[in-house]
This record gives sequence, structure tokens and C-alpha cells, in this order.
Amino acid sequence: MFRDPFSRYGYRSARRERDRLRRELDRLFASDFNEPRLQTPASYPAMNAWTGEEGVVLTAELPGVNPEDIDISVVGDTVTVTGTRRPPELKANERYHRRERGFGRFSRTFQLPCQVDADAVEAVFENGVLNISLPRAEEDKPKKIAIKAA
Repeated sequence: MFRDPFSRYGYRSARRERDRLRRELDRLFASDFNEPRLQTPASYPAMNAWTGEEGVVLTAELPGVNPEDIDISVVGDTVTVTGTRRPPELKANERYHRRERGFGRFSRTFQLPCQVDADAVEAVFENGVLNISLPRAEEDKPKKIAIKAA
């Protein structure tokens, strides 16, 4: 005679446990892997970079950061953005109910796809977005070669 391994737990509790396990597995394997709980956190600040014939443009989202607290350095084909995001001052009788935004020092480094002219780099900070224009170095720009007819 076959003996059910869950018989010591009782038929109903074994069935309930099996159904719970199945639901958990279905939820795990049917879940969208783009759910925030399954993603690794993005680096701060969020940045975009794109290139054109004239150079590279970087943008960084820095809400609540003072422009004076941001440093940009360019060495060769590498740009580094560092800074500090300061927490707001709370009054003596105030305390946080919920605190999700991070504070403190940050640093992001990007290797660029070309050499840039570090002396011509421009940065503009507007509405919490830092826009960095990195013009391509003259020696890195493609040169047009004239062909002589024989």
C-alpha cells in the first residue's frame, strides 16, 4: 500500500502547503524581471552620454545639488563628475517620516570614445540637470585626405 509522505501533516495541511509552494514558484517564474525588486540599483547620478562628429555630450540628473558642490575633471579620454548632495536642515521638533533620497558624496567616471579638448569643455547646470559638452580634440577628428590625380 502506498503511503503519502505528507500523511503525518494531514491531507488538508499537505495540500495547502503544496498549493502555497506552487503559487510562490509560479509568482517567481512568471514575474517580470524588470520589477524594481529584481533590478540592481542604478548608480547616482543617473547619466546619459551621446556622441557626434564634434564631440561628446553628458547629462546628469542632480536634483537638490548646488552647482558649487559639483566638480568635473577631464583627463585624456576620461571624465569624472564628483560632488556632494546635502540633506535638508530639519527644525528641532521635526523628524523624517520617510526618507528615500540619498545624501552624501557621489562620483561617476566615464571613459569616452574619443580624446577631448579639456580646455574647451563647457558645463551648464539648469533645472537640476548638468549638461557637459566635451568637444573632440583636433588631433582625434577624422581628416579628409585629398587624392591627387596622376
